[in-house]
Amino acid sequence: MKNKLARTVFLFSLLLGSNWLAFQSNLQWDLTEDQRYSISDATKSLLESMEEDVQVNVYLSGSFPPGFERLEAATHQTLEAFKKYSRGHVQFQFSDPSEANSESQRQQQYQSLIEQGLTPTNLFANEEGKRTEKIIFPGAIVHMDSLAIPVQLLKGNKASTSEEQLNQSYEGVEFELASAIRTLQNPVRKKVGLIVSHTLIPPARLSDLIASVQLQYDVFMDINNPESYEGLDALLILKPDSAFSDSELYKLDQYIVNGGNALFFTDGAKVDSVSLEGTYAQPLLLNLDPLFFKWGVRLNYDLVKDLNSSSILLNTGQMGEKPQLEPLPWRFYPLLNRFGDHVITRNLNAVSTHFLSTIDTVGGDANIRKTPLLMTSDYTQTLTTPALVGYNEARKQPEPREYQGGAKIAGILLEGTFTSLFQNRILPNDPRSKTFTAVGAPGRVIICSDGDMVVNDIDYKRNAPLPLGYDRLTGNTYGNKDFALLALDYLTDSQGLISARNKQVAIRPLDRIKVQEDRRGWQILNILAPLLLLAIFGAIRTVLRARKFT
Repeated sequence: MKNKLARTVFLFSLLLGSNWLAFQSNLQWDLTEDQRYSISDATKSLLESMEEDVQVNVYLSGSFPPGFERLEAATHQTLEAFKKYSRGHVQFQFSDPSEANSESQRQQQYQSLIEQGLTPTNLFANEEGKRTEKIIFPGAIVHMDSLAIPVQLLKGNKASTSEEQLNQSYEGVEFELASAIRTLQNPVRKKVGLIVSHTLIPPARLSDLIASVQLQYDVFMDINNPESYEGLDALLILKPDSAFSDSELYKLDQYIVNGGNALFFTDGAKVDSVSLEGTYAQPLLLNLDPLFFKWGVRLNYDLVKDLNSSSILLNTGQMGEKPQLEPLPWRFYPLLNRFGDHVITRNLNAVSTHFLSTIDTVGGDANIRKTPLLMTSDYTQTLTTPALVGYNEARKQPEPREYQGGAKIAGILLEGTFTSLFQNRILPNDPRSKTFTAVGAPGRVIICSDGDMVVNDIDYKRNAPLPLGYDRLTGNTYGNKDFALLALDYLTDSQGLISARNKQVAIRPLDRIKVQEDRRGWQILNILAPLLLLAIFGAIRTVLRARKFT
């Protein structure tokens, strides 16, 4: 009897100790093929270095279809891992904002979340044969002290089905949450310079991007014309429309050669205004061509017409005394939904462009690696400037045979060691020769051939800027801001946190037709099989006990 009691106490103590050790340690085995329950090394490093507490309030809770339940479970699993690796500095809770004592209280909760930056989603479902609609907030608010950052967990990805969209959102949970925590925890903010002295775009039309950049970076304008860009972690060149001088070109050159990072959003053609009949677009001469060509890139003076395009509102006739306005596809507004295989563009929503030009790669420096990021569809036509641009073109039915130009590059990443454009041109008696660098440290440059990609629209009724990428005609928000911020993150991310976006979770859907056909058989099997196994186990146990005590 004593031996049996001692054995029981020993086994219980062993089990209790094993569970305690498992809870205290970070040791785990992820046996899934796609490592869906693991987080990246960069995220682990971020969490292990945390010294302040962060509270994550997730509003993805309630009764959902299976796809949203899977996203909710992925968020919960990710936050559990965050809590573990941060040694408890990350705390979280899930709540359903639709739970309220009254309708007015529910609406107040909804409005509060919208004001904090979360976007609601209408969820449609069939319950007992009835179609129901429910407002949900698939997002989270990350708090640290008095600071808070909204995190949208359901992303407007380029998925063709809702199942794929939810799966891509599933893949992005770690990066979205980790980025918010990094922004709150990072005591040393990176420095980003904005080249805005060469653009006539009103500040309000660039305000959404600049405000978003300021959340994560210290921003410096070039209005005061600094002697150099030394000390900046990245440069943003936003829709320039006047030429750079040779001295400004030299500053850009030396900044890149010495390991700087730059993101260009620049046009190849100048379109001042558009009329119904047409206005000629002219080449935009910015004096950046020598620099780009040295890097192995040519920005062409042309315009792309793409059958995959957004629409404009056009008067197509009169309905009585009222004009009949219809949205019509305008091929001068290409939608970019083809991306290079890169962490920046993974699961990115389509990018909206206006008056897009093309980019070609040329010889350039062999030490520079070129990766196309943004591309048009295959159904394109290229117009060399001067080119006639008119709204009436949207009325015409396009001829498919005229749109066989193939995919064109609209955004490209350059990485490597850059050689100065001014090599062998700086004489010994030139004052610049003392600080001149011909070949320096590795750097990164991204060139996009549309300046309007970072220009937001304006709500003229409220006299307030609209979100970057928002299309007032369709209500869609394209991936322009996501692309710009992810590109900037990649240029400045020394920790490599953006590598978390490489996470891929395979969709393994069931064969619905086969499931429907074999449904009854599987139901019977699931009911009878456990009962049969229990009966067999009971019979074997009875026989063994009978033999033991006979």
